[in-house]
Amino acid sequence: MKKTLFILALLLFKIGYLSAQEILIVADEFPAMEILAKGLQEQERLTSKIIAQTDLPPSLSTYQAVVVYIHKDLNPEPEEAFIHYTNNGGKLIVLHHSISSGKRKNKDWFSFLGLDLPKAEDAASAYKYIDDMNMDVVNLAPTHFITTHKVAYPAKINYQPEGTPRYRNLPGFTFPKTEVYLNHNLLTPRTILLGYKCTDPDGKVWMQDRSAWCMKVGKGWVFYSQAGHYAQDFADPTYARILANALIYKPQNK
Repeated sequence: MKKTLFILALLLFKIGYLSAQEILIVADEFPAMEILAKGLQEQERLTSKIIAQTDLPPSLSTYQAVVVYIHKDLNPEPEEAFIHYTNNGGKLIVLHHSISSGKRKNKDWFSFLGLDLPKAEDAASAYKYIDDMNMDVVNLAPTHFITTHKVAYPAKINYQPEGTPRYRNLPGFTFPKTEVYLNHNLLTPRTILLGYKCTDPDGKVWMQDRSAWCMKVGKGWVFYSQAGHYAQDFADPTYARILANALIYKPQNK
């Protein structure tokens, strides 16, 4: 009897350990996340499980990290589960349209993330998205693990960081023909990692230090990246490496 109980306990431990090494990807568009999962396996041998938000397990606590890639409505139950997971020590990776106008109606999502998407009368400061854009992404955190560990930037991009008087040639890479989000309003402190640069159809050049960031939330940690509207965005080797870094990064003072 004791031997049987010991074997059962060992099996339960192994199951829990394996789950803790696994990445849970919660999505409503799966081809992009299949490319991401393949890249994570190639970059860091990270194993991933991709599910719909309607198939969320009772607890997320056993997962090494949870990735959210939800284009349409974010249901209240997963919203609450993601917040609970993070506040209790989890690592939440939020991608692209997981912060978008459709989430304005969620009760706690934007306050949890410390931001809003302004509906300003001035079009220059209102949140909007533009599709079919060439978007340059630049490294604004040259000493941070996420933006540097094994990352090879193929280009130097002329960019003016927000609040600075001059342009700088910064390491970066380019997404051709993707979707860009403008004017995320960040309300709470966080570490800015990447900025983006694009030219809209009217010829206006946009440069914003909001392409990717990370921050401590409760006992846990959140990473957000704005890129990733199309599946091919996740096939970019530089971007795949940065996302792998976000998943293996061990935040300080967690």
